[in-house]
Amino acid sequence: MGLALRSAWVTLAAGEFARSIGFYSRLLDREPVSQIPNRYAEFQITGLRLGIYQPQQNQPLLSTSFPAISLCLEVEDLEAAIDHLTQLGYPPPGEILTPSHGREIYAYDPDGNRLILYQRF
Repeated sequence: MGLALRSAWVTLAAGEFARSIGFYSRLLDREPVSQIPNRYAEFQITGLRLGIYQPQQNQPLLSTSFPAISLCLEVEDLEAAIDHLTQLGYPPPGEILTPSHGREIYAYDPDGNRLILYQRF
């Protein structure tokens, strides 16, 4: 029978909720479609719902040296995406990598969640 899934989305924990909402609003060039102040906000991106939440006191952020999740964003123009990140005040990411699916860069949000921006060949 399976799970009979209706939808799925990704949520990311935010160490500083307002800072993270501001970052993703500028990165995605849109405001959240729904929001519970200082608790949860959700962005709608074509094919994805992205939720940002503020962990409760008994839910500390995990501290690891390797990201537990990567948010992968396919872009039309990788160089324009790099320029956009730089204009947001983030240092230019490292070198452009070329795995089998296209060209990509790694960047990080204010809470250290890895962003992979990629452009298909």
